[in-house]
Amino acid sequence: MSAEAFDYVVVGAGLAGAAAAWQLAARGHQVAVVERSVPANHAGSSHGSARIFRYAYPDAGYAAMVKESLAGWEELSELAGQPLITPTGCVDYGQEREPRALADVLAGAGIGHELLSAEEARGRWPQFAFDTEVLWHQGAGVIDAHETVHTIVRAAVGQGARLFQDWTLTTARRSGARYLLTNDRGEQVEAGHLVVAAGGWLPGLLGGLDLAPAFLASLPAFTVMQETAFHFPYREQPQQGTPWPTFIHKRPGIQTYGLPGGRDADFRGQKLAEFNGGKPIPDASAQDGLIDPAHRDRIIEYVKRYVPGLVPEPYAETTCLFTNTPNEDFVIDTADGVTVLSPCSGHGAKFAPLLGSLAADLATGSGGVPERFRPSRAAASGGSA
Repeated sequence: MSAEAFDYVVVGAGLAGAAAAWQLAARGHQVAVVERSVPANHAGSSHGSARIFRYAYPDAGYAAMVKESLAGWEELSELAGQPLITPTGCVDYGQEREPRALADVLAGAGIGHELLSAEEARGRWPQFAFDTEVLWHQGAGVIDAHETVHTIVRAAVGQGARLFQDWTLTTARRSGARYLLTNDRGEQVEAGHLVVAAGGWLPGLLGGLDLAPAFLASLPAFTVMQETAFHFPYREQPQQGTPWPTFIHKRPGIQTYGLPGGRDADFRGQKLAEFNGGKPIPDASAQDGLIDPAHRDRIIEYVKRYVPGLVPEPYAETTCLFTNTPNEDFVIDTADGVTVLSPCSGHGAKFAPLLGSLAADLATGSGGVPERFRPSRAAASGGSA
């Protein structure tokens, strides 16, 4: 039996992959998405109701991209019939977070913000023990990742895309000018072009994708981290319409972040984690879901000292995956009919609709992406990624 053929096959139905499939299908291409489980499953990085949407970046390029993503978020919210981002605002602080430098970036991008003294900020948000100046930007919020993924998948299918669930890709081999994809049951589909958006599964897949050696060598090292997030109860439940802000606190030795937990926390607590505080694993297949007691104690001590508005006793805890590059930049690169889409380092969710457009532009040749996301170009010119 011959394999069913598509113009584009997207590997992975997380936020980035689903968005790429949606954009490709909307442009009239025959598109399939192969997903090893189901969209927004808990073994990936695009599940749950709580991801931070923020503008504050030390890099003006990323801040500008957040603004550029807004039109896509508005379209997705219309398709969902509900807001996919809950406004909360965000506070950024800590010696190594450099709030004043962040404020300069936001000012240059025309993004509303305030720079407050620690005393002023404590007066406004007494639930935090601020230790430096505080950047407040009211446009931040919380993304419902689960609903976003399912909204994008529905939109892609509505444009004619096919979704293959429980379809674990094992190899993608060249067959003339096309690719033949095979799963763990021996089933096959054929693609004119691959878009690989496999998240934490990417390191284990790369060797089976029949990539050109020079392109494969140009890619940065992808480090998959099994991270831990804890939910702490509020001492006083926030009043309707006045949610806690999200926060990022970066001080010597630790960077923490927190956000209202939404459904994940039964709406009664704050989700709190340490950025890259977990353990490295070879790829997503090695995750064990175990919580390190020493790390739990470290976060509890942090809450006691810096977040007095929370009861320092987690009532829920979970693990999740970050896929990192050494410089925290995304990889959106292409060669020989394969586009690798890896919005890495724990900050890609907010860009989802824009990432879909960028990947579709690059895969179809109708547009480009920022050169910083294309390590093969730097390698070809003798530079560094």
